[in-house]
Amino acid sequence: MQSLSSSSVHPHLVLLTILSLLKFSTSQEGFCSAPSILSADRPLYWKVTNPTLSPSHLQDLPGFTRSMYKRDHALITPESHVFNPLPDWVNTMGAYLITPAIGSHFVMFLAKMQENSKSGLPPIDVERFVFVLKGSVTLIDASAISHKLEVDSYAYLPPNSKHSLNSDASATLVVFERRYAYLENHIVEQIVGSTDKQPLLETPGEVFELRKLLPTSLHYDFNIHIMDFQPGEFLNVKEVHYNQHGLLLLEGQGIYRLGDSWYPVQAGDTIWMAPFVPQWYAALGKTKSRYLLYKDVNRNPL
Repeated sequence: MQSLSSSSVHPHLVLLTILSLLKFSTSQEGFCSAPSILSADRPLYWKVTNPTLSPSHLQDLPGFTRSMYKRDHALITPESHVFNPLPDWVNTMGAYLITPAIGSHFVMFLAKMQENSKSGLPPIDVERFVFVLKGSVTLIDASAISHKLEVDSYAYLPPNSKHSLNSDASATLVVFERRYAYLENHIVEQIVGSTDKQPLLETPGEVFELRKLLPTSLHYDFNIHIMDFQPGEFLNVKEVHYNQHGLLLLEGQGIYRLGDSWYPVQAGDTIWMAPFVPQWYAALGKTKSRYLLYKDVNRNPL
């Protein structure tokens, strides 16, 4: 058998290899990314459900992951997701991203619904918030009224309210659940809405755009924020507070500081932030960053 010597390698082949590597390294998506595809050709939040798992030169490296878990924060990246059938749901696979086992007092999970799928109910006294990332689902509420939820729309379901989420085709949701902290003479109500219908709120001293998806009244013990950053924008305040966060990066990429660690993050990444962990974000890349943020509110920390 004739061996292949270096002199037999065609110069054009070498040139094509170098050019392909340069194309990857100069991709506008930046770190942890394949060569870019214009977002205008993709549905909203397409990157969340079709993430880049790792740079091409690391895909064959066994054990590679950007995920990290520490005492006061965690970064959970898509290559670490583990999907299993969701208890009490029909034809639905779920990946639990944040649970009390990590130190939180809420649950955050992805639900991948398939053909003829249906949700189960949360445990007693547990409230639920769902946000559609892909496809559409039909919410049938306690009054048997149907609501169609499409990408970028959401629903808040009070504790112990009978309801179901149904899908005839593939759909992906991010779901938050927590045990409701009751206040005397305060009753929460079901809410159905969409991000684009919520007004921009003032953010004194900050440059990002903020929308809140739930009312700010005392009735509600958590809120969901949608925060938009243009490339180069960042948080002015280096936050340290008693509130917990669960975050899903919906669009774009950037750098997140958590404690003494600095993490490159991109659409599809999930972050848990414990009380009092120092936190800060800066948007990078050529497109805006958008993230969805859980925050507990309106209750005495005692």
